Amino acid sequence: MTTFIFQIHIKQWDKSQREPHHVAARAAIPNCYTIEAKPEYCILNKPCIIDRHADGLSATKHIQRPLKTAMNANGSVSLDRFNIHEHQGKMLLMYTDEKKDVITIGDLYDGWIQAIYQCRFPVEVKGQIYWVYEEFTLNAACIQTFNADYFLTNPAQFIFNTPCKL
Repeated sequence: MTTFIFQIHIKQWDKSQREPHHVAARAAIPNCYTIEAKPEYCILNKPCIIDRHADGLSATKHIQRPLKTAMNANGSVSLDRFNIHEHQGKMLLMYTDEKKDVITIGDLYDGWIQAIYQCRFPVEVKGQIYWVYEEFTLNAACIQTFNADYFLTNPAQFIFNTPCKL
């Protein structure tokens, strides 16, 4: 049976962590892992695994913002800024940018896709407001046979990187 796997890796940092050695430390962190989660949901009539990871370096101690998920009126499923939509025999992964423009990234039936975007958001701690910067990586697959090391043993079919605007 076909299973969706959405592995999410979030790297967070604050303004004090923008020096070259901080950038190098974040770049050295892998963004593919062994899949630890089990299917908990069923979307588009398929079992779904959401496997979430964080970087371990953040001075902000990982602001655990909730993952935004939704079932949309058109039958698609939203996972943060990404949408999964079945259309004409394809399982399309799409990205919605900050202007609300939708970009079709690719078909998950053609192989797994890695999609990355960066953003920032304000956080208030003890009356102080500061910016948390975040790199969000989604490894998305629709596979026939489950393999916990799927993202480690199979190359991505396509890597989608949004332009960095931070």
